[in-house]
Amino acid sequence: MKRLSVIAVLVLSLSGVNSASALESLIESVATGCETELNSYCSQVTPGEGRVLACLYAHGDKLSGQCEYALYDAAAQLERFVGALTYVASECDEDLDTHCASVEAGEGRLAECLLENKTRLQKRCAAAIDSTGLQVE
Repeated sequence: MKRLSVIAVLVLSLSGVNSASALESLIESVATGCETELNSYCSQVTPGEGRVLACLYAHGDKLSGQCEYALYDAAAQLERFVGALTYVASECDEDLDTHCASVEAGEGRLAECLLENKTRLQKRCAAAIDSTGLQVE
C-alpha cells in the first residue's frame, strides 16, 4: 500500500479504535466548554458534517475564553491521535500489506488485524503499536 493510503485507511478506522470513547469525551468537553455559544449562536444548526464547528468558527470573534480553550484542547488531542496513527501506518505499511490486505478498512478492522497478527509483525511495527497503545474496543 502507498503510505498516504495506509494513513487514510487507518484514520478511517478511528471509530473502532480504543479512542472512540476518547472522541466522545472530546465532543462532550467542547459541548460543555462552549455551551453558552452553542445555545446562543448554533442552536438552530443541524448537527453533522461539521456544521456545528462551522457555526462556532463563524462566530469566532464572540467565543468565550472557556470555549476557545475547549476547542484548542480538542484540536490538540486530535492532532496527537492522528500523529500516532500516522506513525503506526508508517511503521506497519509492509505488515498491513502482508497480513491485512484482504481486510476492509473502517470500524477498527485494520487495527484489529494488526493486533491479531502481533506476534508475526516486524519489530518496528510491533514497537509502534506498543508505544502508541493501539487497542480495539
